[in-house]
Amino acid sequence: MRDLVYYIATSADGFIADPGGGTGAFPHHPGTLTDLFERYPETCPAHLREALGVAGSPRRFDTVLMGYRTFEPARDAGLTSAYPHLREIVVTHRDLGPDTPVDVWSGDLDPQIRALKDEPGADIWLCGGADLAGQLIDHIDELQLKVNPLLLGDGLPLLVDPSRSSTGLPLRLVEATTLPGDVVLLTYRTPVADGKASR
Repeated sequence: MRDLVYYIATSADGFIADPGGGTGAFPHHPGTLTDLFERYPETCPAHLREALGVAGSPRRFDTVLMGYRTFEPARDAGLTSAYPHLREIVVTHRDLGPDTPVDVWSGDLDPQIRALKDEPGADIWLCGGADLAGQLIDHIDELQLKVNPLLLGDGLPLLVDPSRSSTGLPLRLVEATTLPGDVVLLTYRTPVADGKASR
């Protein structure tokens, strides 16, 4: 079974964006990007790969899952897909039109995410947003948090309206890595992953 990995940048006080949904306040140290894209070159959007010198093949993920607000900036920029090198799934009730080369999910997510995780292939990157992560918390195997040296004070939290089982959800820290720019990459495994390992 494939892992669902919530891999996302956050401020030190747990916000993934400012109150308006922007991430411009986050520091953008070039060394941080270099390190992160060496780890996971597939997480670099296609339109930035040449400019940033990212040429590597996917190392962990072959699928990216996101909510509409995460997908929207690429759409507004005229892109039909930010990650054409991955299977891209957008969770939304909106009609994205016939020319959008992404899979669209709506309705009950539980059977859809279970089926996706049961498919053969590499792991699944949950890249946002907070509302979708809250809905899928019972299916997330791993959280990889890129903790930035910044206090936003307010904004969009890491999870919005998480499901009942996330209250007091124990996480197991498996790695803490300091990256350039004083960003710390924290990797936590969840009881979902531990349950799979014990089968």
